[in-house]
Amino acid sequence: IWWLDPELTYGNAKPFVFTQGHSVCNRSFFPCFDTPAVKCTYSATVKAPAGIQVLMSATQSTYLEEEGVYQFYMEYPVPAYLVALVAGDLIHADIGPRSRVWAEPCLLPTAISKLSGMVERWLTAAESLYGPYIWGRYDIVFLPPSFPIVAMENPCLTFIISSILESDEFLIIDVIHEVAHSWFGNAVTNATWEEMWLSEGLATYAQRRITTETYGAAFTCLETAFRLDALHRQMKLLGEDNPVSKLQVKLEPGVNPSNLMNLFTYEKGYCFVYYLSQLCGDPRHFDSFLRAYIEKYKFTSVVAQDLLDSFLNFFPELKEQCVESKAGLEFERWLNATGPPLAEPDLSQGSSLTRPVETLFKLWTTEPLDSVAAASSVDLTKWRTFQTVLFLDRLLDGSPLPHEVIKKLSECYSSQLDSMNAEIRIRWLQIVVRNDYYPDLYKVRRFLENQMSRMYTIPLYEDLCTGTLKSFALEIFYQTQNQLHPNLRKTIQQILSQGLNPLPAIDTTAVTTDTPAMVLEDKVSEATNGAISLRDVNVSA
Repeated sequence: IWWLDPELTYGNAKPFVFTQGHSVCNRSFFPCFDTPAVKCTYSATVKAPAGIQVLMSATQSTYLEEEGVYQFYMEYPVPAYLVALVAGDLIHADIGPRSRVWAEPCLLPTAISKLSGMVERWLTAAESLYGPYIWGRYDIVFLPPSFPIVAMENPCLTFIISSILESDEFLIIDVIHEVAHSWFGNAVTNATWEEMWLSEGLATYAQRRITTETYGAAFTCLETAFRLDALHRQMKLLGEDNPVSKLQVKLEPGVNPSNLMNLFTYEKGYCFVYYLSQLCGDPRHFDSFLRAYIEKYKFTSVVAQDLLDSFLNFFPELKEQCVESKAGLEFERWLNATGPPLAEPDLSQGSSLTRPVETLFKLWTTEPLDSVAAASSVDLTKWRTFQTVLFLDRLLDGSPLPHEVIKKLSECYSSQLDSMNAEIRIRWLQIVVRNDYYPDLYKVRRFLENQMSRMYTIPLYEDLCTGTLKSFALEIFYQTQNQLHPNLRKTIQQILSQGLNPLPAIDTTAVTTDTPAMVLEDKVSEATNGAISLRDVNVSA
């Protein structure tokens, strides 16, 4: 349960509270069987002060104004982690026949402009693929930047971090992913957290089918290329033999399942589902199977064998061909082998969008640097967000870059990037930090002074503390810590406390000698387990 003082909200007017149950946190909210294997209906009575709007992930709700009492009822069985509550200074607007958006008053106009009419379009596309939407309403509530992940698929009421509103393409993908969870994860749920890919891999596949139907194959392939790049980046960091890269992960006693949320769950799971769809020859045949799968198992929890047995029974000709035992691509190997996916999708339909990225990257990274004129003529403001972040991610992978290259990059693109969304800006600023490019350091400070969300602060602090700029990071943190949620503050303190040996600040007011003690009085010596995943995953539960 996250309690926020008014100053941690956008409006700074009223306190705010929300819950985050995934994966095993709702045991601290109410007594429950906190496992996805158990589902039940629920009802709740919530009393709140006047002026505080209360919402829950429920199909029915009433409000007795004179008593200040809200009553909620979820008529369909759900696992405990999907029970969710939010309360604060929230107002709403309808954005479709069965959807409304909730947000703080200062954010509502932006939310309406981004999503009006869009959610119904996505729901209709999903229904054409996977059958009726069974939850009644699909509402969205935008939460303050303290929300610890990007989005959460609470039935009837998707939670999304407000910070993502400025990044249109990421907003589209994140909402469509949560829409897909209405079928895969909410209606049919993984019975154990050791097989989280049954929700995330299938939801990612369904998300990409929906985006293909609504935005075309090229856009879907571009987004997939961006995510698979991130998967391989994470693979290099973790190592190919790391057991967390299995689809069927073994949960040791005392391990929080949320620690296993990584790109393998999403992207390796997606690649397996995509492989199954390719065995059918036509993705529409696989859509038919998934509709039957949902109809058979809705409101229950399943294991991988349920999915695979159903698949082979639905396609007896594939069963006769023993596709489950095809050499090198055995279903068992997909589930239990470490390392990258055994097969990846053909993304050639996205070449019109990915080829310019590859061309520009080669111009900047091929020695000698003779092609600056050609490279500088590229106008990144004309690119899609996913093209720009793919380009910047590849530059990040190659950092540190030669000083001449980073200097020319800044001259060509820095002013263009300044006006772009936070998903783009944070990547450019990480390049600045990893290359110790002092002329643009003031932009890092300005960015961190205006960000309160985990996803836009942790990666920069990690990079600052990995290199020679820890004292610079200490100074910024000391000046901004009061605007951060205590949980985020503690995480940054952990990052700053590792190998603490402050250096002189760069082009800034000197850090006083007592700053480290003041900032790090509660320092923790252990490294945070989530550092790698936080750096490389834009997590949507």
